[in-house]
Amino acid sequence: MRGAGIIRSAGLVGALTSISRLLGYVRDILLAGALGTTSAMSAFVIAYRVPNLFRALFGEGALSAAFIPVFVETRQKEGDRAAWSLARSIFTMLGLVLSLLVLVGIALATVQLSRPDLPETTRLTWSLFRIMVPYLMFICMAAVAMGALNAFDRFAVPAATPWVLNLVQIAVLIWVCPHLGTRPEAKVYGVAWGVFVAGILQWGMQLPVLWKLGADLRPGIQWRDPRILRVLVLMVPAAIGRAVSQFNVFFVSMMAARIGQWAAASLYFSERLIYLPQGIFATALSTVLLPWFSEHGARRDLEGLRKSVEQSIRLVLFGMTPAAVGLFVLADPIIRMSFQWGEFDALSTWLTGRALRVYCVGLLFFGLGKVVVPAFYGMQDTRTPVKIGVLAVLANVVMSWVFRTTWPLYMRHAGLAFAVVASEALNVLILLAILERRIGSVDWGSVARSFWRISVATLAMAAVAGTLEPSAYRAAFALCGRAKIAEVSAVLSAIAAGVVVYLAVAKALKLPEFSDAVSALRRRACAPVAED
Repeated sequence: MRGAGIIRSAGLVGALTSISRLLGYVRDILLAGALGTTSAMSAFVIAYRVPNLFRALFGEGALSAAFIPVFVETRQKEGDRAAWSLARSIFTMLGLVLSLLVLVGIALATVQLSRPDLPETTRLTWSLFRIMVPYLMFICMAAVAMGALNAFDRFAVPAATPWVLNLVQIAVLIWVCPHLGTRPEAKVYGVAWGVFVAGILQWGMQLPVLWKLGADLRPGIQWRDPRILRVLVLMVPAAIGRAVSQFNVFFVSMMAARIGQWAAASLYFSERLIYLPQGIFATALSTVLLPWFSEHGARRDLEGLRKSVEQSIRLVLFGMTPAAVGLFVLADPIIRMSFQWGEFDALSTWLTGRALRVYCVGLLFFGLGKVVVPAFYGMQDTRTPVKIGVLAVLANVVMSWVFRTTWPLYMRHAGLAFAVVASEALNVLILLAILERRIGSVDWGSVARSFWRISVATLAMAAVAGTLEPSAYRAAFALCGRAKIAEVSAVLSAIAAGVVVYLAVAKALKLPEFSDAVSALRRRACAPVAED
């Protein structure tokens, strides 16, 4: 197992993804000030879910999960030319399907907007959807291209691609939206057009690297190529599985819209904070693992796959446990520091904090899912995650309905978040049990010993960060007399102190993951991962 290589590559992707997440964080700060938790923000959230659904189906989700293992196997056995021939056919087919979907989406939105009895919030949602639906074509093409580049150990450009969406939206929020009017309902149109423009740019930045590696991007389909059929056969269950997963998100948004105009927006901002550690660590790890799991699968190396899964689980626990506890302890201060300005008031902070604390509990399961599902995909098994995913969705639907109707009004959106967490936990635990029957049992004793030491370091971190934040706020406010500066100083001080304490305790307890990370960083200086 290329353990140090996994850590180094995940470190590269994680570093580049970190920049993207930080840019996304800046974008969300600006969104909070411009739109807050208003009906305009909730309309944008719901309309944007649809392109993201198809991105999961045809982009970085189902098609990549089906395409990358076959692409890697073709490259290993037949060479780069055969692999790029397969990629050319897949790109062409994908372009045709997505073009048709975009036209159908625009037509459907136009028909809906012609109805005179449409409620204003619903009309706004359809208007935003019509603007953003072409985005799905460009971002799906970009996502599949990113998967191909990852298979060549080219991680830098794909990991940096999401920067474009964030940078474009930041520019729109700063320089365009103020000229569209003072009402959130007017400003949100600028944000929607920013999404459309960013999609074109994200696809365009993949092309030079693809050409450099020898890709033939001219339209064309080799209909007699049996590998195309293999990709499609693998993709169908994967698409259903991703649809199941995205249905969870879309269903929760629709349920939230029925709670109140603030609910979908509150869930969105809490999700964004969860995506910071998840994107920086778990998603980066998953991006690196799929091609390598695919190599183990192509060689039928179950022992290597098992060891890779075990180490990846330990790495997820090492990174996500302190992130979950830290976010839980500092939830309200972080939200206040980040979003509370303009249209985002104290009530918005309170509502978002309730959902965020619930999502924190799920961070470990979200992270483990990024390891377990790619392991199945690497073995070219896309059916099993679908079957278990359907069960998880049914559980989520039932729990969401119960919590939305039985919990107190201003806790119902948190109930929806809890349903997502519980269903993801069910999904991951069942998949882990099935995976162990396929590849052998993970050394859970070793995992438990690591987790015990991780927990000790995390508790020390939480005690320091939770105690330091309020006292640091009082000291900073007394010094400068400005609340926002005091909030930023207190939160950053608490986070920095917590990280130092966590790493110090991890080193003192001789945590293997800490040593592996340090070793990988040292080796990277001598043997860097291939970059673009």
